[in-house]
Amino acid sequence: MRLGVLDVGSNTVHLLVVDAHPGARPLPAHSHKAELRLAQLLDADGAIGAEGVDRLTAVVRRALQAAEDKGVEDLLPFATSAVREAGNADEVLARVRAETGVELAVLSGAEEARLTFLAARRWFGWSAGKLLVLDIGGGSLEIAYGIDEEPDAAVSLPLGAGRLTAARLPGDPPGPEAVRALRRHVRTEIARTVGEFSRFGAPDRVVATSKTFKQLARLTGAARSAEGLYVQRELKRSSLESWVPRLAAMTTAERADLPGVSEGRANQLVAGALVAEAAMDLFAVETVEICPWALREGVILRRLDHMHHA
Repeated sequence: MRLGVLDVGSNTVHLLVVDAHPGARPLPAHSHKAELRLAQLLDADGAIGAEGVDRLTAVVRRALQAAEDKGVEDLLPFATSAVREAGNADEVLARVRAETGVELAVLSGAEEARLTFLAARRWFGWSAGKLLVLDIGGGSLEIAYGIDEEPDAAVSLPLGAGRLTAARLPGDPPGPEAVRALRRHVRTEIARTVGEFSRFGAPDRVVATSKTFKQLARLTGAARSAEGLYVQRELKRSSLESWVPRLAAMTTAERADLPGVSEGRANQLVAGALVAEAAMDLFAVETVEICPWALREGVILRRLDHMHHA
């Protein structure tokens, strides 16, 4: 059957269409993406403004049309931290439902972490042993650890690259004091969670997902996305540490000219790099492996599991 996942994230609204059935690997058939940056459209009260709601509704309507055009039989729409934490979340969801007919399921941070962990587990398999999974989104950082398909520990922290950029990194490039203050903030937040994971022992494999990690890996020498999903890619902490001060000294336009960095996310890359560096340092990780699958694939896999059991 043809499934569609509509992911209303903090940076983008992404429709992923796959051909799938229980017991088989989902095969991508179509991708429709629009940059919205909801995390940066919050007003002083933490609500998504009228312009943001208008844009969101229009993007969802176009994604719905694309899903229909591609013959999607079952659409799985969900929203993450930007909508979840908006002061007017109920009104936003009601407006989208009234104008498009789409009922967005709002995932909790812990659900995001668990579903991303499921995707990484299925990608790497049981032989990967105990997995530690890191995922930097636009609004939050998810961390999960476990040996099964359901993690033993899963947390979500308000350390997304878009959120931090909008709230704590003014200027282009940002000033050194702002960068240092953000570095302290990020490390304090992550350090509070380390003990929750360290009691389970060292992981056998550390995996990173998300566009931020993929861009950082590409910057430090990983293969281009055009070389395919099955090329092994990794990010070394030593390489990342050398790039962080260089990225902080660049303007957004200069970062956008770097290999693998998209124009739409160039402004967030400093914050994302600080979060990635802090997580790898505080969890004593020297190298992370980049996983092509993440939250959207986790949602698809969970749906297929439910179909199989039914």
